[in-house]
Amino acid sequence: MKKQKEGNYAACWRFLKESRWYVVTALLTFCIFILIGFAAPIFFTDQINALIQEMMLGLEGLNTQEIISYIFFNNLQASFFAIILGALFGVFPFITSIFNGYLIGFVMRFAVEENGIFILWRLLPHGIFELPAIILSIGFGIKLGSNLFKKKDKWKSFKKDFKESMRFFVFVIVPLLIIAGIIEGTLIALAI
Repeated sequence: MKKQKEGNYAACWRFLKESRWYVVTALLTFCIFILIGFAAPIFFTDQINALIQEMMLGLEGLNTQEIISYIFFNNLQASFFAIILGALFGVFPFITSIFNGYLIGFVMRFAVEENGIFILWRLLPHGIFELPAIILSIGFGIKLGSNLFKKKDKWKSFKKDFKESMRFFVFVIVPLLIIAGIIEGTLIALAI
């Protein structure tokens, strides 16, 4: 059993190394749209405010364990679909990267306006585990979709990358999201 776990983690590491440029693409897109959301929070203002309000209402009346579960399953679903829907030529994960980056920049802008620049340090623990998990998922989704543009062995590459993405999801992304859910849920519960 231990040897198989080591094999799974070694396979995850190999897949991450071979997927690094897709992950870098996801990260750069994400960061560019954080900057856009922070510098120009003018797009979709009503929709974003409604989304934030809906999320806050979803947390209302929940205890710490329920908040942790809510956050974990929300992030789990987002990460899973970022990979799976990458099969549609990588479009969905790319849009996910744009939207989430812009949303974070938008929220950061208003948090800084309300509470000053040092509020960003308080927001840091929320993203240490969550953002890498989501960015990795987006990168793997983009990679999965890029297989459909290959001229040779596209289905063989697609199946291999799908299998490796799911392995990475189970052994790396899910544990990161569990830790993120615990940290973020606990901090939110303390703030309410």
